[in-house]
Amino acid sequence: MVLMHWTVVDSPVGPLSLAADEVGVCGLRFGAVPGVESVAPTGALAAAVEQLASYFAGTRTDFDLPLSVRRGSEFERAVWRRMSTIPYGETETYGEVAAVVGDPGAARAVGVACNRNPIAIIVPCHRIVGAGGKLVGFGGGLPTKRFLLELEAGNAWQRAWAT
Repeated sequence: MVLMHWTVVDSPVGPLSLAADEVGVCGLRFGAVPGVESVAPTGALAAAVEQLASYFAGTRTDFDLPLSVRRGSEFERAVWRRMSTIPYGETETYGEVAAVVGDPGAARAVGVACNRNPIAIIVPCHRIVGAGGKLVGFGGGLPTKRFLLELEAGNAWQRAWAT
């Protein structure tokens, strides 16, 4: 059995529950996880709390955390690796991700993999959108997905035009 430590942090999109095990960050869920005791963050959990605060403040564009992903099919893991390479402030469609991971007809399966992503935001499933840029499907709700994409797009634009 893997021992996980959880903490709940406030964010602009509401409470986030973060989990870490002895390897690294292994979970990020929207809202408080019922029945789980929140602990004072240390180690990877503390680093995740700090990096998320910087992300929401607009000063961090990527995460540098040890991750612990102990589940997922090979296809899901390929999708999660791909979504981790989508640059801050940019998006790809489910179909584009399916093609990159080697199964061009698997756009729906990419959506399922996004839904099963155990470390939302840090592994940025919000950067995957429907055909034509439509906002579809997100475990944190579409308003949260919109918020995250607008946060990133606004910050990316400011960086591009900074002198």
